Amino acid sequence: MDIKDKLALIKRNTQEIVTEEELLELLKKKKTPSVYLGTAVTGRPHVAYFLWVLKLADFLKSGFKVKLLLADLHGALDNTPWELLEKRYEYYNAIIPAMFKAIGTDIKNFEIVRGSSFQKSDKYFYDVLWMSSLASTHDCKKAGSEVVKQTDNPKLAGLIYPIMQSLDEEYLDVDIQYGGVDQRKILMFAREYLPKLNYKQRIEIMTPIIPGLIGEKMSASNPESKIDLLDDEKTIQKKLNKAYCPEGEIENNGVLSFIKYILMTIKQDKNEEFLIERPEKWGGNLSYKTYEDLEKEFIAKKIHPMDIKQGLAKEINKLLEPIRKIMKDKEKLIKQAYN
Repeated sequence: MDIKDKLALIKRNTQEIVTEEELLELLKKKKTPSVYLGTAVTGRPHVAYFLWVLKLADFLKSGFKVKLLLADLHGALDNTPWELLEKRYEYYNAIIPAMFKAIGTDIKNFEIVRGSSFQKSDKYFYDVLWMSSLASTHDCKKAGSEVVKQTDNPKLAGLIYPIMQSLDEEYLDVDIQYGGVDQRKILMFAREYLPKLNYKQRIEIMTPIIPGLIGEKMSASNPESKIDLLDDEKTIQKKLNKAYCPEGEIENNGVLSFIKYILMTIKQDKNEEFLIERPEKWGGNLSYKTYEDLEKEFIAKKIHPMDIKQGLAKEINKLLEPIRKIMKDKEKLIKQAYN
């Protein structure tokens, strides 16, 4: 794969790259660059996690070393009970590789790193204190405002969160940090403050946030807004039947966003089409090669939301089936992690 193809693959489904010029220079200079994504071990992973799993797969295909930070201490900073950190980490450590397996990705250059494996070192703690002596409470609160749960009287933990996330770039020894666009303020905080500790700026890459099934951000803490990775076929269908998907409307439509960023990306990589089965009396089956074709017909009200929901339910069920099989003997762990 040449540099042009690598760049195109990395840019697929992204919302912002800071900066694209730096990314291009990295691809020219380094044979095996590195990238990381961090996820705090908080709520149960759901289907929207496939957005970043697919993007990490794009990095793997582009020749990157990919690191997934399972941020257990960040989970505690964001209100996960300390006594549940170990089991939550174990759950993420089991189910995330199953997601890569479900999409058929080669993960030989993929590594899972536990946050507390390096974040408790003397040097890391020294740097946390050093950066905290430079960053104001205003800047830390602003950086974490879209990621960390905050109140009128925020806990100190929420202010430490962006400092640690910034330092993770250095301690993981990566060229790029990748995250959702909701992470933007933290990523820009990192670019501002790492050089003040004599560390280099990293490239920051962001993908969009998929709306939930109720027209808001898909949230692990709201079961009505998301499809859990272990939901069964009937539950998936039930949730999608109730999902926000007004006829002809695109804005805040989590059903269409999932199709656009996840389902059609998988279909594109497999050179497959999205098949929606319908009785002949309702016009027969429909098949789409691209999301754009589907969206055009949806806006024109040539396809009913319920047809899309039923077709999507079948696709999600197929996607999750291998994950359910891998996790079927983990009931005790699940109960311990999310009691």
